Amino acid sequence: MKTPNPLLPIIARDGDNIIVQGPITIDNVVSVTQRGAALFDQPHCVIDLGKVTEVDSTIISMLLEWLRAARQGGHQLEFVNMPASLASLIQLYDVAELIPVTPRHTEHQTAI
Repeated sequence: MKTPNPLLPIIARDGDNIIVQGPITIDNVVSVTQRGAALFDQPHCVIDLGKVTEVDSTIISMLLEWLRAARQGGHQLEFVNMPASLASLIQLYDVAELIPVTPRHTEHQTAI
C-alpha cells in the first residue's frame, strides 16, 4: 500500500464532517476546490480545516467558491478549526463577514 504524500492535500468525509488535510496553495487549489465541492451532499456540511498545513491567498478563493457552490445546491457550510495562517489571510482580505467560521469544533457541538 502506498504511503500518502504529505505534500498533497487530502479531502475526505469523516461522518458528517469533511476533513481537509495538507497544503492548499496555487499548485493544487483548483483540484481541491473541485474535489471538496463534490462532497457537499448534506443540508449542513462542516468543513474541518484543522489539518491544513500550508496556505496562500488562493485558499480564500477556494472557500468563497465552496460557499457559492453550496448555496447553489441548497447546502450550508460551516468552517471549523481554522489555522491561524488562514484566519490572518481572511482578516487581511477583509472577508470575515463572508466566511462562516466556528473557532473550535468538538463532538459535543454537532448540530441536531
